[in-house]
Amino acid sequence: MEEPSHAHSPAGHPDPAGWELWRLPSRAVALVLVVEATAVASVATHLGSPAGAAFTGEALALAAFLTFLSVVHTELATGIERIRRRAAETSYFDLSSVWTFAAALLLPPALAAGVIAAVYLHLWQRVWRPAKVPLHRHLYTTATVVLAAGAAHAAVEQAGGLPATPDDVAGVAGIAVAVLLYVVVNTLLVAGVIALTNEWPGVRALVGRLDDNALEVATLCMGGLAAVVIGSTPWLVALVLPPILVLHRAVLVRQLEEVASTDAKTGLLNSAAWQAEAGRAVRRAQRANGAAAVLILDLDHFKLVNDAHGHLAGDEVLAAVAAQLRAGVRENDFVGRFGGEEFVVLLADLPSGATGRAEVRAVAERLRRLVAELDVPVCTPDGNLTISGLTVSVGGASVPADGTTLDHVLKVADASLYAAKRGGRNLVRIAGPVQIPEPRTAAG
Repeated sequence: MEEPSHAHSPAGHPDPAGWELWRLPSRAVALVLVVEATAVASVATHLGSPAGAAFTGEALALAAFLTFLSVVHTELATGIERIRRRAAETSYFDLSSVWTFAAALLLPPALAAGVIAAVYLHLWQRVWRPAKVPLHRHLYTTATVVLAAGAAHAAVEQAGGLPATPDDVAGVAGIAVAVLLYVVVNTLLVAGVIALTNEWPGVRALVGRLDDNALEVATLCMGGLAAVVIGSTPWLVALVLPPILVLHRAVLVRQLEEVASTDAKTGLLNSAAWQAEAGRAVRRAQRANGAAAVLILDLDHFKLVNDAHGHLAGDEVLAAVAAQLRAGVRENDFVGRFGGEEFVVLLADLPSGATGRAEVRAVAERLRRLVAELDVPVCTPDGNLTISGLTVSVGGASVPADGTTLDHVLKVADASLYAAKRGGRNLVRIAGPVQIPEPRTAAG
């Protein structure tokens, strides 16, 4: 439930009716409430068990120690984490799991849940709240971590506890299974609510990219090592802090590189980033004796939109068209904004010959129809209105049929685009083989 800064009751208390959670689809709200209730019930069940009825002084001291380490970690990395949170897309992997995972392995589940609650309360105050993350997302994330930690604890307990000797294979296997369960439970619960909130957003939006998940696994492995170290020489766990902070900075650099490669108005790749990705895809197709294709799309009469409704409305149209283009191609295809009202698509890993050329035409026609069917609600000085009747002209060319380099195929596709415009616009024109001569080398 979101921090209620915009909705209050007459007495000044938060008004539950104004929580942002209720704006989600009902099926997503149901999952959120079920997961949170399950986390609370799990903690209550453990507290009611004989093992959870009372905690030893040693266990309480260990919980306080892990919480302290997490606070120190967060304070040292606060600036980096705020930038990471702003730069992240749907998926965001929190490196504080090094401490929540260690708590899951070392402490009874109810006490580990207390550490998780304290860690996430501090993260909310120092990172998530300043980044304007909705409170209901914070609470849901906390609940998923509590459940993931419970699964991890059960795995280690089943294996007989943490490894006590160098030849304790069962203990090592228990930690490995605990890492796997923690990742799977947390990922599935987060992916579930994303899937129920939006139309199918794609696998990457649901579970994150491979390197994001590798980062999470690496962080959990450090948490497992920290738990083993705490069991023998507790103060050596301070050695975990330097590498985890370096990892923060490495991840931040990667995220900033991604921001620098993204067009701000549309969220697509910018021209330079698209050409880099497309160039790699073309070279890969050539090595594999396969095919790839380039589509250039130009919004017809887009200047009329800006003149009639203003540039802000025009930006909303560009963003809506970009979303349609991204939704109309495969996940391994690259969509970019070339500038102004011009977009470009690289269709990777196509079949060669006539089959590939037919697929290029089919994709181009699909994208043209998606744009033609688009209705874009915009806010203008004249009030709210819907912009429709958009059209796009499309030109396409293939590798290797129409050229052997990305630059050459772009020229062929651009010539095809202008053929579509000369033909009356709202048309698709796919080049025939080699309509523009290849550049001659000095030797030729």
